[in-house]
Amino acid sequence: MKKFFLMIVVSLLIFNINNVYPQFQSNTELVKIKTYSSFDKIYPGTEFKIAVKVNVQETWHINSDKPKEDFLIPTDLTLSDLNGFQLTKEVYPEAKEYTFSFSETPLSVLEGEFFIGALIKVDTSVMPGKYRLVINLDYQACNNQSCLAPTSVSDTLEIEIADKSTPVNQINQDIFEKINISEAPLSVQNSNSENSVSSTLEKSGLLVGLLFVFIGGLALNLTPCVYPLIPITIGYFGGQSEGRTSRLTLMGLLFMLGMAVTYSIVGVITSLTGAVFGALLQNPIVILIIVAIFIILSLSMFGVYEFKLPDSWVAKAGGAKGGYFGAFFMGLTMGIVAAPCIGPFVLGLVTYVAAKGDPLFGFLMFFVLALGLGLPYLFLAIFSGKIKNLPRAGMWMDAVKHIFGFILLGMALYFLLPLLPKEISGYVLPVFGIIAAAYILLFDKAAKGVKGFTIFKTVFAIAVVSLSVWSLIPTENPSIQWQPYSDSALSTFEGKKGAIIDFYADWCIPCKELDALTFSDPNVIAESKKFVTLKADMTKSLAPDVSALREKYKIVGVPTVLILNSNGEEVKRITGFVDAQEFLEVIKNVE
Repeated sequence: MKKFFLMIVVSLLIFNINNVYPQFQSNTELVKIKTYSSFDKIYPGTEFKIAVKVNVQETWHINSDKPKEDFLIPTDLTLSDLNGFQLTKEVYPEAKEYTFSFSETPLSVLEGEFFIGALIKVDTSVMPGKYRLVINLDYQACNNQSCLAPTSVSDTLEIEIADKSTPVNQINQDIFEKINISEAPLSVQNSNSENSVSSTLEKSGLLVGLLFVFIGGLALNLTPCVYPLIPITIGYFGGQSEGRTSRLTLMGLLFMLGMAVTYSIVGVITSLTGAVFGALLQNPIVILIIVAIFIILSLSMFGVYEFKLPDSWVAKAGGAKGGYFGAFFMGLTMGIVAAPCIGPFVLGLVTYVAAKGDPLFGFLMFFVLALGLGLPYLFLAIFSGKIKNLPRAGMWMDAVKHIFGFILLGMALYFLLPLLPKEISGYVLPVFGIIAAAYILLFDKAAKGVKGFTIFKTVFAIAVVSLSVWSLIPTENPSIQWQPYSDSALSTFEGKKGAIIDFYADWCIPCKELDALTFSDPNVIAESKKFVTLKADMTKSLAPDVSALREKYKIVGVPTVLILNSNGEEVKRITGFVDAQEFLEVIKNVE
């Protein structure tokens, strides 16, 4: 009865206003709206954000989306029917609660200027072109004495649907900072692993998300790009430490901190720029810095110098000495070495952080990721340092340091390869391996007389020489018949199912795995003949054509393999290594 009485009162008030105050018969002027998009262009098959700025005339308010009384009309944002476009999510601002004369219950209302956020999903069938979206706001306006009849106000937003070769830029970010709503990552047809990362983080709270990222960091130690860090870490800490657990722990923590700094910088830059980091090792300056650090670290293994704290610090620290600085800078370097190609998990995290646009959030996520990635190396540092506690350590430890010194020099050459002429790059590491093995076997006398280590050193040197000689022997490995990437090669797919584009870099270990294990499979080769097969070299990012290519296809890391259908539409994006069977299933399903 109470609600029935309230409904009668409200109806009478509305009737009275519409008859006594005819100027209120058309109340759409009380509320004005303006709609903004988050991108200047939109790809089919993606979501984009809109922000609707609402201005309510002074002394008036409108009901919130949840007005608390059944007889009041809630504010509702809708999209007029347009094939291929769907409003999937709405975010309303926090409402205010007021008590009015016609209701004993405080009502939830919106007033003044505020923003409503929403997501609009674009179907994959939408063709490129310009479209006009009509945004409607249904509302009921009231003041402190009365309410008007429910009505609506509309605004038209013009958007452009672009093909996948057109660059897309974020716009109106100052407006969207005021709205807590996230769209799906911009890249078209992202890999499942990228989507799962973003989806998991979006659905979980901050603490659960950080735990998820930490576990992901631990799991990254199983990826190929991280494998070279293991012998380098053992070599460095084994050669620098003196066996004291407390000192080794501190060095390991500094190593982790160095990695965390590298990744945190990546996270902050990503969140500030909305860009991703796939080009760290495509920059010649970065490559030369890494090579120099490896060479400097290797010299310490050969006894040229020892990392030490300044003498004044040593005195204050009670005589502690050793490679604390070296451990920290080693961590910085290892973070850079591992960062560009440690798989879809990091690419998904980077894309998610870029979409968030929050520097603190980006810093926190990547700092925790680095802690997970670096934790095993803390234990590895402690373990490797204990090598010096083995019997008769002084007689053979210098020889161990020399071996790891050569490993560090080999890593320096490996990362230098992209800057060398292709005619000689294939010979550099094998020749270096033969020279290093010969020196260890014939000229290094550090472990002379230690029978067990002499046997190990001999077997190790012979294995290195054998592998190096085998690498120098010309072989014809079966592979997909690749052509260098060019726009003209994609101008027609006559007689083909589509195209396969492999984006690779010379320094990328998973790229080489794809070549050796996936693209060499006979079944993959046979099926690939139904496609235009192109390789896009992303090694030198400073080249204008490479930068343009990365921007055009939104390449966030290597390896990335794009599968296009006969219409030139991207149907699958593969990031990281996949085996031959998985890749074969993907290209077989292209229609």
